[in-house]
Amino acid sequence: MTRASLDKQPHEVAAMFDDVAPKYDLTNDVLSLGQTRLWRKAVVRAVDARPGERVLDLAAGTGTSSQPFAAAGAHVVPCDFSLGMLREGRRRQPHLPFTAGDATRLPFADGVFDAVTISFGLRNVQDTDTALAELLRVTKPGGRVVICEFSHPTPAPLRTVYTEYLMRALPPIATTVCSNPDAYVYLAESIRAWPDQPALAARLQKAGWSKVAWRNLTGGIVALHRGIRA
Repeated sequence: MTRASLDKQPHEVAAMFDDVAPKYDLTNDVLSLGQTRLWRKAVVRAVDARPGERVLDLAAGTGTSSQPFAAAGAHVVPCDFSLGMLREGRRRQPHLPFTAGDATRLPFADGVFDAVTISFGLRNVQDTDTALAELLRVTKPGGRVVICEFSHPTPAPLRTVYTEYLMRALPPIATTVCSNPDAYVYLAESIRAWPDQPALAARLQKAGWSKVAWRNLTGGIVALHRGIRA
């Protein structure tokens, strides 16, 4: 079984997600105590995809996050660098145009998407700043970005409980539902190492995004960042 390290070598991270692809969505539902579905609904509302728009769903995995955009009438492109995730996605949802791609070298022309989004995938990218710049490059002027990612709980008591859950409870629970529980040890470590809400907002601004803002979900366990390409 494969476990990536926090230096995020792309081949290690991709292989880790290949291992967990078949049960990835189920495992996330269990480990998040059902919150994943609420977070994804918040992303759908924030992206606000409209009929005819082109939407890039980066780190789309099996396409669960992409389906609502297609249902809204948008032309959504689910993109991921894990071939195992893409195979599982094509098996489940053959109508979606799954595309292999690395967030730091996206296989799309400049300015082709009305909206770009990535949920729970940005922290797994080796070079976050390059990925944010790539998302900007492929977005049309006036287009929008929505990033949903684990973050830092703002209430101190919640932060303490959450940290304990990540490092002590999550790996044993993952063992019962996942074929590669070590992958979730990496995921817990990557969440702890991820920048907080203001720091990620600053990186978005540095990459060239304007009108950057965020709002916390579930007390800051997850944060939803947004921006506009000027």
